[in-house]
Amino acid sequence: MTQKLVIIGGVAAGMSAAAKARRIQRDMDIVVYTDDQYISYAGCGLPYFIGGRVESEDKLVARTPQEFARQNIIVRTMMRAEEIKPEEGTVVLRDLQNHSATQDHYDALVIASGARALVPPLEGMDLEGVFALRNIHDSLQIKAYIENHKPHKAVVIGGGYIGLEMAENLTERGCQVCVIERAPHIIPNMDEDMAQILTQYLEAKGVEVRTGEAVNGFFGEGRVAGVITDQGELAADFVLLSIGVVPNSEIAAAAGIELGVKNAIRVNQKMETNLPGIYAAGDCATTLHLLSGNEVYIPMGTTANKQGKVAGENAAGGNASFKGVLGTGIAKVLEMEISRTGFSEHECRQAGIDYVTQRISSRTAAHFCPIARDIHLKLIMDRSNRRLIGAQIVGYTGAGMRIDMLAAAITVGATIEDLIDMDLAYSPPFSPVWDPVLVALNQFE
Repeated sequence: MTQKLVIIGGVAAGMSAAAKARRIQRDMDIVVYTDDQYISYAGCGLPYFIGGRVESEDKLVARTPQEFARQNIIVRTMMRAEEIKPEEGTVVLRDLQNHSATQDHYDALVIASGARALVPPLEGMDLEGVFALRNIHDSLQIKAYIENHKPHKAVVIGGGYIGLEMAENLTERGCQVCVIERAPHIIPNMDEDMAQILTQYLEAKGVEVRTGEAVNGFFGEGRVAGVITDQGELAADFVLLSIGVVPNSEIAAAAGIELGVKNAIRVNQKMETNLPGIYAAGDCATTLHLLSGNEVYIPMGTTANKQGKVAGENAAGGNASFKGVLGTGIAKVLEMEISRTGFSEHECRQAGIDYVTQRISSRTAAHFCPIARDIHLKLIMDRSNRRLIGAQIVGYTGAGMRIDMLAAAITVGATIEDLIDMDLAYSPPFSPVWDPVLVALNQFE
């Protein structure tokens, strides 16, 4: 008898699961339900669509429902999963167009319901011009507002990757931008000394950066006119709230599926939940940190794709596993690149690790090359075993992607001695003869 796989969610994790399950089992019935009209799109590209660098939202879509149909994968858009009945092996669904309810049977279920923007109940959240950014619909509304009202004073609440990328795109559209971050510094998953380099750069470019400041609400008559913080008021005719996400795990919890850290769906390395035949992947699910072994919630598009692939393979009868993450991330902010992997100093202190840091400033290319620009690199070593456990980079073009070699080194448990003489490529347009990574490694005694 043909087995049926039902997948809830049609973006990174869900569609990766569907594609992998089809490769494992050619005759399996696969149906994907999503409450959106768009599937398989690059959420990380939304700030660049708003900024005009991506000409159409269609360019963000990797594959359409019609393309999946050619693989015999059925994608039902505008269908919201409202209830999971594990004892019956069914999902209760609602058609968002005609509001009718239906059910579908499954032999295996993958929950890839993603996450939604964290939107606290602040005064004035319903004012026109106050936005959160999570999906293509949000980006279309933001872009239309900017084109129609041409805001001059934009406030971005949240100094993480998306907030800073939006600050870049708003600046380049002619807005005067203020970034407000509640934490003591922007890029809270990096250390303050590295974040300060970016702060100084942004301020030199005319972006106001306010840290250690909490937003209490917004004011205006119908349309936003300003932001209320614990330190006063400031004018704004556009506001973007970018303070994090919340996993869409309520439907899972109601079905008796166990939740973990940050209320994300708890999964093991096979993406299995505590209920047989039910898997979860992506921004709704937990994962493990490769250094601590602890359960963490670090929603990233790269992780969603990898977890979805594993969930799809196992739901189709395979035996794949996903080991975990280092929290590796990268972003571009105007001309500056930022990246990080592994533990920060703050995380080392939380874990009780006796650590040593080295921070150097160098150039991205040979000093005589016109393209050579500044790069600041910070490495963190576990004193007990001399393993590299963290790295952070702030610099200009050519700086950020060096994080990948450091993530690879941390993944395999390399010591400073293992890395200190790495045979890194050299050519003047790409690096000084001593690459900044090698310079930093050689600072450890």
